[in-house]
Amino acid sequence: MPFNTISVVGLGYIGLPTAAVFASRKKQVIGVDVNQNAVDIINRGQIHIVEPDLDMVVHAAVTEGYLRATTLPEPADAFLIAVPTPFKGDHEPDLTYIESASKSIAPVLKKGDLVILESTSPVGATEQMAAWLAEARPDLSFPQTHGESSDIRIAHCPERVLPGHVLHELVQNDRVIGGMTPKCSALAISLYKIFVQGECIVTNARTAEMCKLTENSSRDVSIAFANELSMICDKLDINVWELIRLANRHPRVNILQPGPGVGGHCIAVDPWFIVSKTPEQARLIRTAREVNDSKPLWVIDKVKLAVAEFLQANPDKTAREVTIACFGLAFKADIDDLRESPAIEITQRIIAIHPGPVLAVEPNIMELPNSLNEKISLTSIQSAMNEADVLVLLVDHKEFKDMSKTLDKVHVDTRGILR
Repeated sequence: MPFNTISVVGLGYIGLPTAAVFASRKKQVIGVDVNQNAVDIINRGQIHIVEPDLDMVVHAAVTEGYLRATTLPEPADAFLIAVPTPFKGDHEPDLTYIESASKSIAPVLKKGDLVILESTSPVGATEQMAAWLAEARPDLSFPQTHGESSDIRIAHCPERVLPGHVLHELVQNDRVIGGMTPKCSALAISLYKIFVQGECIVTNARTAEMCKLTENSSRDVSIAFANELSMICDKLDINVWELIRLANRHPRVNILQPGPGVGGHCIAVDPWFIVSKTPEQARLIRTAREVNDSKPLWVIDKVKLAVAEFLQANPDKTAREVTIACFGLAFKADIDDLRESPAIEITQRIIAIHPGPVLAVEPNIMELPNSLNEKISLTSIQSAMNEADVLVLLVDHKEFKDMSKTLDKVHVDTRGILR
């Protein structure tokens, strides 16, 4: 079927680029978000997130009349749900955003529509979404009860893009399409082929859900190995950066680089979705998560030692007179995304335990998040270098790469920037 109008529910780091790419292919796109401010910004042809080249694509799409944002869903031929899936309590998946999105689009669904869940989800979430839709619209039939003859087609298609490269990867990457029936998958493929140049590979909804979780859990386990290795090397007085460089000269070894932990809304979250469903079986996945979650505490211990080292070299000063500068707040290099960022957690913990001034350097944001606001100062690299006594390097932003001159200052380098 021709998709004349496409609705994207959730205009964040995935939803907005997806909406913009569809609109760039001359499709009418209605973006839906509960954030009125984000809606207003987009309707002005601007963006509320940092992603290379996205501003130009959104501006062109809005100016040409192909993209429009609203807070209330409107009728469309296809609906893509790209809302957050955080967790609650003891790492239990929180599907309330998906539930709200489902119930918001239910009133405007019509026979023949396609609904795709793009949100990273625990296994079974697509079926749960279908159940919420069926409950809200008993006048329509759905795949779980009517199979191939259903009025509404439903599929899961997880995003697999890298922040900072989203526009390129949305188009070039392969897509895993998990329809609740073969016809659901076929319709979803015809939608994505509007812009996807990669291959669209068909499976069922549960396997598609598990595929995304597996990809990120695999990466989490690999990062945990590197992070654990860094702590072991510290104990044994071995330079972990040199060690990894040497080990990686083996033709079948590719150890990742350690860091202060793992952040973002995927790798730090997705493994817990597997653990929540199969706690007895997911032992390695759980342990990797625990290793990576513990790394910020290890960094804090290193910061305490760095402050003690500075005070020992400057006996005329007290801890209250020591200024610490935290370089980087984002969860990875060269983006503005602070979600689940270990750098944020470490900075918060430093504020809580350190009696002296704490500075933050984050070149990709204009203002601090509420969790840090009024507690520390957001400052420039040069100001932090001049004012700080102890430097804590948490993110390897490109702006920080030329900081070798800081070697004469006491520092904690969690990313090997100064090696």
